Amino acid sequence: MKILAIETSCDETAIAILDIKETKTETKVSVLGNALISQIKIHEQYGGVYPALAKREHSKNLVPILKTALKESGLLKTEKTKTFSTKDINKLKTLLSHESELFELICGELPSIKTPKIDLIVVTNGPGLEPALWVGINFAKALNFLWGIPVIPANHMEGHLLASLLKNVKNGNFTLKKPLFPMLSLLISGGHTELVLAKKWGVYKLIGQTRDDAVGEAFDKVARMLSLPYPGGPEISRLAEKYREKHLGEKSAYPLPRPMLHSKDFDFSFAGLKTAVLYTLKKISLNQASAGSGEHSSKKNVLAKITADVKESIACEFEDSATEVLLSKSERAVKKYKIKTFSLGGGVSANKQIRHSFEKSFADNFPETKLFVPSQTLTTDNAIMIGLAGYFKSDKKVARTSLSRIRAMGNLSF
Repeated sequence: MKILAIETSCDETAIAILDIKETKTETKVSVLGNALISQIKIHEQYGGVYPALAKREHSKNLVPILKTALKESGLLKTEKTKTFSTKDINKLKTLLSHESELFELICGELPSIKTPKIDLIVVTNGPGLEPALWVGINFAKALNFLWGIPVIPANHMEGHLLASLLKNVKNGNFTLKKPLFPMLSLLISGGHTELVLAKKWGVYKLIGQTRDDAVGEAFDKVARMLSLPYPGGPEISRLAEKYREKHLGEKSAYPLPRPMLHSKDFDFSFAGLKTAVLYTLKKISLNQASAGSGEHSSKKNVLAKITADVKESIACEFEDSATEVLLSKSERAVKKYKIKTFSLGGGVSANKQIRHSFEKSFADNFPETKLFVPSQTLTTDNAIMIGLAGYFKSDKKVARTSLSRIRAMGNLSF
């Protein structure tokens, strides 16, 4: 089955074209075309993602990266003489009434593109930023109108779950081994921290989630407190690694709590950890003021005076705290549900300390449980994982779902 997948849930515009084939023992995934444009540089100055700005960029990017993905896959065939009829243009104008720039690009670029030999279009419908999601959904509907290819929605987080099961064989060719059940997945990103139990394919139960900040959100907020650039997660990790190299085995001088570490459920909370970092910085501020001239110091001035080693120490302690909570909850869930397959997924699963801690723990304590950790390239938002999620729900009943029922769902869950 050839699938065209579209991902616009946040600040990456991505399109992939996959050829997926099933065997008795595995699923073979060939990435025929893969195009992605990141908006990190655009949102960096704001310290976070602005939904309206993300929507605008998706509208600008989708048609160019569609052409790139089609060209890579060898499916870009053109015919210069073709034009859209007035009826077609009016239909597209209605469909894309909130995406005028995307409408103009489609009318300018797509008339010359022949309908590609694709069986299914898969588009993310949630969770994510609703303005951003709608751009991808409406683009998929426009392609359905122009090409007659069926469209189905895909859950972004299910995509992250499945991406961890992909093994890169060679040059964009992947295999997805059939996991043993029950399977447990820890999905960690800027917007989510979830423990998801699966007893069979496609049937999920959310057994734990954050009650406030997601772990990736906490990483970004702590990074801002330390005046680190956006996105903050990789910067925290970089400083933490520096501290460990300089102070082998040495505990941080700024201890932080492990929120809900000993709670009897599998929920998480990272708002308190973030606040503890803030109080630690305020304490440093007071100590600096009393040791200096006694003049009041603004937050900006205080952070400017914090030494590199202090920043590294706080970053390391914060990362250790978050990792310990994530690992402890996961270990208890593995024991309780007698898990045979465990997977990490989401943007935060790129964190070296988290990956190393899980790999060591499962090697030492759960050698009979298969651990899946995604490749670095598949931890961030991408269309490959969306295509895979769509494939596993692409039975005839789903494929015939009315397009009007495909809507953006910012808080979509399992």
